[in-house]
Amino acid sequence: MTTAPSKWTVSDIPDQTGRTVVVTGANSGLGIATVEALAGAGAHVVLAVRDPKRGEAAAAGVDGSVEVRRLDLADLSSVREFAWNWRGDLDLLINNAGVMNIPESATKDGFETQIGTNHLGHFALTNLLLPRITDRVVTVSSGAHRIGGPYIHFDNLNLTGEYTPMKAYGQSKLANLLFTLELQRRLTESGSSVRATAAHPGYAVTNLQSRDASAVRRLLMRVGNRVMAQDNKAGALPTLFAAVQDLPGASYVGPDGLGEMRGAPTLVGRSAAAGDPAAARRLWTLSEELTGVTYPQPTTVDAA
Repeated sequence: MTTAPSKWTVSDIPDQTGRTVVVTGANSGLGIATVEALAGAGAHVVLAVRDPKRGEAAAAGVDGSVEVRRLDLADLSSVREFAWNWRGDLDLLINNAGVMNIPESATKDGFETQIGTNHLGHFALTNLLLPRITDRVVTVSSGAHRIGGPYIHFDNLNLTGEYTPMKAYGQSKLANLLFTLELQRRLTESGSSVRATAAHPGYAVTNLQSRDASAVRRLLMRVGNRVMAQDNKAGALPTLFAAVQDLPGASYVGPDGLGEMRGAPTLVGRSAAAGDPAAARRLWTLSEELTGVTYPQPTTVDAA
């Protein structure tokens, strides 16, 4: 197992030549920083984005081999189309896209938008692509997995009648960690060499803060961005570390500084709720029922 040096940076990424990577939500923030780092190390990186025009604009500034494909994680038909159109092996899937603390709304399939986008969309995408994945799935969570309960509202996943932006966001980020835990259990049980890991960026400047449902939180975040936050390149380091270092399955990576807000990437802890295998299995079963996607999906993908 590799442990993080105190100053691990993108220059420590091993040569990625010949590897293919998909990064969701890749046109800005942590996503584009992740793309730049992996393409710079030699990987061919697919920017999986909701708006291809914005994706193309972002890709134009990347030095390396990249392409843009449309993917709307808030629409399961778009997720299926992306997976069905995939050809060949995929070395690394990075589930990076997300929405944070937004007003109550629903995805095209009727899910609360934060759980629908951050968890259920990535759940479906991962399982549909899994027969193609050769190395690793990295899912971006957050220290916010400790808020919002912290538990999964299994009997009211959409938080109908009890919605608050932060509760919904915290639930979705907890779901990311439980998803990683159960995915790794299933991979291990099936004898697969593919690993599932997770990461969180600490406090990093992204465009998510500007979309917060609360004007007060938006103001506080603007101040915090100026005096406390890391830039998106530093915020992407835990994701990159989780993607390329030799780590055990289900590892969780974050910054090593005070409160895991900033610093070099290292293995970090998670809440007790995020390490509950029974909850992870229950969430998996519910996610299969809601999305209609099960583990794995070799017939669906191979038939494309």
